[in-house]
Amino acid sequence: MKNMIRPDPGQVRQSFDRSAATYDHSAVLEKEILERLMQRQDLVRLDPGLIIDGGTGTGRALPFLRQRYPDSRIMAVDFAGNMVSKASKADCGQTAVCADLYDLPVADNCVDLIFCNLVLPWINDIDRVFSEYYRVLQPRGLLSFTSYGPDTLYELREAWRAATGDNRVIQFVDMHDVGDALIRNGLVEPVMDSEHITLTYGNIGRLIDDLTKTGARVLDCGDMPDQQEMETLGDAYEHFRYRGKLPATYEVVYGHAWAPVEKRARPAGGGEYRIPAREIGLRRRDR
Repeated sequence: MKNMIRPDPGQVRQSFDRSAATYDHSAVLEKEILERLMQRQDLVRLDPGLIIDGGTGTGRALPFLRQRYPDSRIMAVDFAGNMVSKASKADCGQTAVCADLYDLPVADNCVDLIFCNLVLPWINDIDRVFSEYYRVLQPRGLLSFTSYGPDTLYELREAWRAATGDNRVIQFVDMHDVGDALIRNGLVEPVMDSEHITLTYGNIGRLIDDLTKTGARVLDCGDMPDQQEMETLGDAYEHFRYRGKLPATYEVVYGHAWAPVEKRARPAGGGEYRIPAREIGLRRRDR
């Protein structure tokens, strides 16, 4: 994974901050993947006391989590302030916190479920994140997540290479590498599967527009293509047109892993502020 083009954290944060107002309207695929991840929760017997919705975005997962786990406390975490502002308005009895997933503001061994829908694609150091997840999960706590695999947007990657001779499309981590990282950081019994979902567009501009409005910064150049680049890219992308539409393929990875029954110690660094689990409030909905 060392030679892969990976997302720049600063650019990712700016993209998601800018897209907070347009995300829900454009994130059709993200909503579908969220619903499929929630269906997989039915296969796991769990009665969590504290849930972290990691990379909550606008808080789309919160109503699903509240319905599935009505008695749980929920902490919604995102590093984009505008996204947290949107999530905090969801009336789902959660605490919304602007924080980095590399440094969650909770004590060790206090979280029962970490729920992450399409967060890993925008992380440039999954070992660091998994290590932090290991720290906060209590023994037999569950990590449930989705990600994108390396086949994601392969049409855009190949079209860009054909048009410019280089590759500026970020590369997503292979499912097997994600599994290795889980085990490397102390999590156990990982289970993963994947599927391919293809969206279709009338022209390349609509695809780029969707990526922009959802904050999906897939190019490592800092900005989306200018008009001249868009024309060149569009010509190259025409190679993939099928039955009048341009395809955009996403390799979607679903997975979960557990914290072991006996966890080895992971000392926390100095100068950190951790919120005890008992201090995370829960507003119950009227039933």
